[in-house]
Amino acid sequence: MSSEMLGVARAAARAASELLRDARPADVRTKGNPTDLVTEWDLRSEELIRRILAEHTPGVAVLGEEAGQGGGGAGATDQCWIVDPIDGTVNFAHGLPIWAISIGLEVAGKIEVGVVCAPQLGWWFEASRGGGARDGTGAPLRVSAVGRLAQAMLSTGFPYDRATRPDNNFAEWDHLQRRAGACRRLGAASLDLCMVARGWIDGYWERHLKPWDTAAGVLIVAEAGGVVTNWTGGRADIYEGSVVATNGGIHQELIAELGSVRRPVT
Repeated sequence: MSSEMLGVARAAARAASELLRDARPADVRTKGNPTDLVTEWDLRSEELIRRILAEHTPGVAVLGEEAGQGGGGAGATDQCWIVDPIDGTVNFAHGLPIWAISIGLEVAGKIEVGVVCAPQLGWWFEASRGGGARDGTGAPLRVSAVGRLAQAMLSTGFPYDRATRPDNNFAEWDHLQRRAGACRRLGAASLDLCMVARGWIDGYWERHLKPWDTAAGVLIVAEAGGVVTNWTGGRADIYEGSVVATNGGIHQELIAELGSVRRPVT
């Protein structure tokens, strides 16, 4: 089943890639917060992806960033597609090509298939549970071998309401800038995860994420030999919103450093 469903995710991601490759947003709006943007292309991409998924997997629910959950109904299974039509909309709206399409399939609470692609960068990442992770050429993805936090490159992100939320990741960012080899903020969680899988980045942490941000990426990291947990080292839950993903060699050290940061009381 995984190989068939991976083929469906590929088809939907490729179609959305063609739609978005040369897109330039003309209608940029906010979603309640001035820094949380949506464009006409987010909506068109999700509509296209939903149409392809429904055509190939009728009866399977779809949870998307823009339109919420739909599909399923009578005869529905315990399967659900989880879709981010443009992860990194702020980058996209500014013409910065660091954004992605992310499609994951959840079956009985586990992500079984994941595809993430960055059309304007020509990047492709995919995985199926037990089948490994691969790039667009079919070559296997493998996490890095860095074993010390002091030598590691990390990435992270910040919530849209960071200006008013006390628990905004600023303290962790400041702390790890002093402990890690380097820290970066790229603006697309799905790509942060795939860069860990590709070995370009050694670790990633973030909170206040949505399931469509991470559904595909967490599987891709795991299938590339990495480790994905929540902030305390427990089981990662894409609906909980906190993720730490690493090459494995720095995982416990990163978890310990995150735990040492005193967070403001909300």
